[in-house]
Amino acid sequence: MEITDTPAAGLQQVRVTTDGTKASIQIGGVDYSRVVSGYTIHQQAGQPAALVIQLARGKSGSDFDGFARVAVGVPHEPGSAAAAFLSAMDAGLLEKAALARPDLDGGQYGFTKAMLAQLQQWARGEFDPSPEMD
Repeated sequence: MEITDTPAAGLQQVRVTTDGTKASIQIGGVDYSRVVSGYTIHQQAGQPAALVIQLARGKSGSDFDGFARVAVGVPHEPGSAAAAFLSAMDAGLLEKAALARPDLDGGQYGFTKAMLAQLQQWARGEFDPSPEMD
C-alpha cells in the first residue's frame, strides 16, 4: 500500500471498535466504516498512535478531526513489482526448475502450470533447488 504524500495532519480523535469480524472506525466523531476497506494502527512508546486507513474503491471520505495522526492509503498496484521480478528471471533456470517439479503433469497446460507454480514459490522467497538442477 502506498501512503498519500499529503502533509502530516494534526492529531485526530479516533475510536476503533470491533466485534471480531467487523470494525467500526470513527474519526472526530464521524463514522467512516462504510468507506474504509482496511486500516492499520501503529504506535511507539511515548508517541501518539498513527492510523492509516485504506478507502474502499469508489468510495470517498471527508475531512478528519481528532487525536491520532491519520494517513489515507491507496491500494498498491503490483504491476511494476511483478515486471521487475519477472525481468530478473533466468529462463533456463526457470525451465529446469519447472521440469523438475514433482507436481508437473502431462495434461493440458501442465508445463505452464508448473512454471507459474515455480514463479509463485520463488516470489514467496522459497528457493530449494533439486538435485536435478545441478
